[in-house]
Amino acid sequence: MAEYPVDMTVTPEVEGFFDEASNTISYIVKDPGSDACAIIDSVLDIDYAAGRISYDSADRLIDAITKRGLRVECIIETHVHADHLSAAPYLQEKLGGKIGVGTRIMEVQEVFGKVFNEGTEFQRDGSQFDALFEDGQTYQIGTMQAFALATPGHTPACMVHVVGDAAFAGDTLFMPDGGSARADFPGGDAGELYDSIQKVLSLPDEMRLFICHDYGPGGRAIAWETTIGEQRQNNIHVGDGKTREDFIRFRTERDAELAMPKLIIPSLQVNMRAGEIPRDEDGNPMLKVPLSGL
Repeated sequence: MAEYPVDMTVTPEVEGFFDEASNTISYIVKDPGSDACAIIDSVLDIDYAAGRISYDSADRLIDAITKRGLRVECIIETHVHADHLSAAPYLQEKLGGKIGVGTRIMEVQEVFGKVFNEGTEFQRDGSQFDALFEDGQTYQIGTMQAFALATPGHTPACMVHVVGDAAFAGDTLFMPDGGSARADFPGGDAGELYDSIQKVLSLPDEMRLFICHDYGPGGRAIAWETTIGEQRQNNIHVGDGKTREDFIRFRTERDAELAMPKLIIPSLQVNMRAGEIPRDEDGNPMLKVPLSGL
């Protein structure tokens, strides 16, 4: 068996929260040995047509954490999401904890800083985040060790976080009948995504794998927990021995048919800032809509 930098016999308590508007699952991950926890991939609600922000999804997390008397140590973004806004700053204000993302966030900021014409005042060094995870870096959630596994391909900064016997896939993998994420955003690469997925599938078969998005393919009930073994055997895009060439061909053809996520414009502007909403020169919260920029 491969050597891993954490004790995979530890079983964290994992609670998922489904956001119907964006089909996102956010997680509270509790250390079984203490009151410490992490939040993974939170959601900030937006009525885009009305230009109105609300906090119902984040407040569900706050309520659950407060009722259980938990202590938040980290608020993790698996990547810069293009389909929902992060509630990380709001959660940090209410609960504490450090906001973290993959160190290649700087590449994402460079690309989309230009798309949104952000100017020199927008820092492209990841300094908006409290922690930047390197590939293989370990960190603590209470008494429990975790590590970050770089999985670029959907975006350069994508990471899967392994916490005890649980892994959090971000958009790298969906449920076995959902396949994998698209790879056609700026900085994405289908071949790189395939290679990243193979890294994830090299984890132990019995490891629990928690998914960031589910769309209920074929009308099935929404689900967000599977295992590495199930993915290796049954994932419709990469399972059962599908080759790198097969995947690149399929992913490229499929991505060409996909529409842009409906919240990609606000999501990228907010999420590359660690969840902070940009402001105009008068200090008012304001979003831009670049034309023909994506």
